[in-house]
Amino acid sequence: MRILMIAILFALPALTFSQVTPEEREEVTKIHQLIDQYSKARETRDTVLLKEILTEDVDQLVSSGEWRNGIRAAISGMMQSSAANPGSRTLEIEKIKFLTIEAVLVDCRYIIKGPSGEQRNMWSSFTVVFDKDRWKISAIRNMNPN
Repeated sequence: MRILMIAILFALPALTFSQVTPEEREEVTKIHQLIDQYSKARETRDTVLLKEILTEDVDQLVSSGEWRNGIRAAISGMMQSSAANPGSRTLEIEKIKFLTIEAVLVDCRYIIKGPSGEQRNMWSSFTVVFDKDRWKISAIRNMNPN
C-alpha cells in the first residue's frame, strides 16, 4: 500500500501538468513531421520544400549572430550554410510547448556530423504557427553553447 501511495504521488504531477493535452496529440505528430521535413530539406538543399514549410515572414537568428529576415534571405542563408558546413543534420525534439492553439515553441538538439566525423552540438528553437491548413516554421533560433 505504501509503495502504491508513493507511485501515485510521483505520477500525479506528470498526469496533471502534462504539456500536451489529448487534443494536441495529433498536432504534436504533425509538428514532429514538420521538423523532420525541415531537417531533410536542409540536408538535401531542397528549396522547394523549404518554401512550403516556412512562412513568408520567417526570421532566423543563427549561431554566428547573423539575422536572416524573410523567406528569401532565410533560404539563401540556409543554402550557403549547408554548403559551407556539409554533413548530416539531426534535430531531436526535446520539448514542445503550445503557446496558443495556433502557435507552438519547439526546442531541439541540433547536431551536425561533418564528413570527417567532427560533430557540432547546438540547440535550435522553432516558433511554429498554423498557417491556413498546415503547420509552418515562423522563426528559428540557433545557439552554439560551446
